[in-house]
Amino acid sequence: MLLLLLGIIVLHVTVLVLLFVSTIVSQWLVNGGHMADLWQNCTSGAVFQCLASSSNEWLQSVQAMMILSVIFSVL
Repeated sequence: MLLLLLGIIVLHVTVLVLLFVSTIVSQWLVNGGHMADLWQNCTSGAVFQCLASSSNEWLQSVQAMMILSVIFSVL
């Protein structure tokens, strides 16, 4: 029983760490000179330029749900 509890705790800590990393880390998608993540899109050519992610409704809802999931998992 103790081994099962330890396994559940390790699983929950792992999921919490992955949630933080996936919310905070930049550059989810790197393709040549284009880098994209949840918060911004960057292009590197003659000039390195970063713009905010598009204002699609689905992207804003994903951003909100990621922030809420981090907050509620900490609580």
